[in-house]
Amino acid sequence: MTSEIILSIENLKTYFFTKKGIVRAVDNISFDIRKGEILCIVGESGSGKTVTALSILRLVESPGKIIEGKIILDEDNLLELSPHKMQDVRGNKIAMVFQDPHSALNPIFTIGDQVSEAISAHKSCNKEDASSQATQLLELVGIPLAKERYHDYPHQFSGGMKQRVVIAMALACHPRVLIADEPATALDLTVQAQILDLFLELRARFEMSIIYITHDLGVVSEIADSIVVMYAGRIMEKGGSRDVLGNPVHPYTKGLMGCLPSEKGIIIPIPGTIPGLINPPAGCIFHPRCVNALDICRMERPPMTKITDEHYVSCFLGGVNG
Repeated sequence: MTSEIILSIENLKTYFFTKKGIVRAVDNISFDIRKGEILCIVGESGSGKTVTALSILRLVESPGKIIEGKIILDEDNLLELSPHKMQDVRGNKIAMVFQDPHSALNPIFTIGDQVSEAISAHKSCNKEDASSQATQLLELVGIPLAKERYHDYPHQFSGGMKQRVVIAMALACHPRVLIADEPATALDLTVQAQILDLFLELRARFEMSIIYITHDLGVVSEIADSIVVMYAGRIMEKGGSRDVLGNPVHPYTKGLMGCLPSEKGIIIPIPGTIPGLINPPAGCIFHPRCVNALDICRMERPPMTKITDEHYVSCFLGGVNG
């Protein structure tokens, strides 16, 4: 893996303007992803992980709006591109695999036609070339008898095979960045492991950068080079996988690790729930659930503090509660 930064997110804010108030779904977050890196964004449901991904692709729907920040790819701020140029970025330079493969595939078209269409949308090629490339992609993602199954419909595939087809569609134009939003959550454990192995193979083969969104630290420990821990729209901790998992500093990161079964099978849940984001708690947004909260945590938002060269935490306690 090189040190070349492919995609840079700077001070991103995405808010939803509802009748009840402003939902701060993504609230001033920054992180980078390097060439060939697998970066995992981890956190509970409602942490802002998916909204972050949709913001990168400028697919946030009303009443959501990106109100501030930069998303830099190839020295271009994606937030300043015209809709036409942004359409060229989607699928071509950055592609996304969504959580539910069933809704990502059209039931009335064959899987081969759908992969071919993804190729034709961004490449100048005839139908025969697109069909040939689609078959190669289906083989690449591990569809058995790809030439024959090219003509099958989505209902003839298992959930795991459907997800492989969706991944093939995302790979149609060999994007530099692949965003995967909990792509294995709905699959059984054996198939989950196969999908994770597939992402590792794709990274190795194409030196592709992957943003993998999950709530499962077990998955993170398997594939992540670096980790961004999100909670209620904010980044709590970020850094290399060894730093964040081997030396977690933020109480929330420690809490997520406590949710993993121990050798004795013990799981320690985090007390409470994620707060509403219309009127979030003052200060550190995690303080109502934090057993180590100080008075300052209830009043001021903690800055992002550098622990090591690559390891940062947003916590007044720094490393002292470790």
